[in-house]
Amino acid sequence: MKLKKLGLIINPWAGVGGPAGLKGSDGADTVTRALAAGIEPQSHKRAAIALGALQPFSEALQIVTFAGDMGEELAASLGFTVEVIGKAGGKRSTPMDSELAAAAIRDAGADLIVFAGGDGTARNMVNALGDGFPVLGIPAGVKMHSACFAISPRAAGEVLRRLMSGELVDLHQREVRDIDEKSFREGRVSTRYYGELLVPEEGHFLQAVKNAGREVEELAVADIAAQMVEEIDELDPETLYVFGPGSTTLAVLNELGEKGTLLGVDLWRNGSLVAADVSAPQIVQAIAQHRESHPERPVKIILTAIGGQGHLIGRGNQQLNPQVLTSVGRENLLVVATKTKVTELGSRPLLIDSGDPALDEAWSGFVRVVTGYRDEILYPLSGDGSGIAPDHSSATRDE
Repeated sequence: MKLKKLGLIINPWAGVGGPAGLKGSDGADTVTRALAAGIEPQSHKRAAIALGALQPFSEALQIVTFAGDMGEELAASLGFTVEVIGKAGGKRSTPMDSELAAAAIRDAGADLIVFAGGDGTARNMVNALGDGFPVLGIPAGVKMHSACFAISPRAAGEVLRRLMSGELVDLHQREVRDIDEKSFREGRVSTRYYGELLVPEEGHFLQAVKNAGREVEELAVADIAAQMVEEIDELDPETLYVFGPGSTTLAVLNELGEKGTLLGVDLWRNGSLVAADVSAPQIVQAIAQHRESHPERPVKIILTAIGGQGHLIGRGNQQLNPQVLTSVGRENLLVVATKTKVTELGSRPLLIDSGDPALDEAWSGFVRVVTGYRDEILYPLSGDGSGIAPDHSSATRDE
């Protein structure tokens, strides 16, 4: 395949609920709540990162898309020749608009459709296209359990660049899965298989599918919790801790005597929970207040990874946005994961997809991972997964 006409579909509202702590973006009400909280949509920025890899080929490539913020505006701003073949039915685009766009773009003769969205948008692609038309997802949602997404916008751009250059790129059927956001917000994780998409992939640039089943190794997790509590007790009690989602981080909070939030971000300091299930703006405000009242006291982030995929930042924890991460600093990142979760990665690195490529690159390198009591390893963290062999086996989420 060599690209001549590239279809582009942007879900403008994909992922907007993540930084707001809403655990998804499905539904007009969720989008309205996120925007009211001051959250800025990121799907256009993430699509721009991916399409930036094609700018050297702009004279030879035509973008086929829908009007306005579904693709036209971004493609034109990047200097591409744009063919507009439709528009959203209302002021805000809907899932039906994504499906109509996909079918229309296919019928207009596009070689491939690249879309920026999450699992809901991937389902739209299945509904409109089935499993016989090539599609590539730019990760812009909150959950992204499906295997049709690149591991990051930059990785999506690299796959597109290789296609544009006429390089050999494999096409494979990859699963599309989605989760019930209502149950997810209530702390229950259950994914459903919706179909498959034909996805171009090359090397380590495509993510594995996530399996939402909980595989908790109780003894190993208890050992990790004991080790982390011991470390916390040895540090300044006024340190502010930001606990990311997951059963392992929750076990640490439970060991500290707090109920905690399984699928949200919690703040803890000096023996008690400061705030539970917080949004990105709330984290920023809490850090600012902490530094004003305790200027010499650090802030630390405790995270665990998604089993199988290996995403440490950028999947299900978008509350930890680039502003939060930059403010805290890489040196204050604490990672916890059982050895089973690490082994399941098959030597692939932990991944960071913060939305800021420069930050992802700066944070890449080896990180300390606590894997048990008095037991830890150094493991690579990468913004693009480079140098690692591909693996699309099913994944489990540590949550």
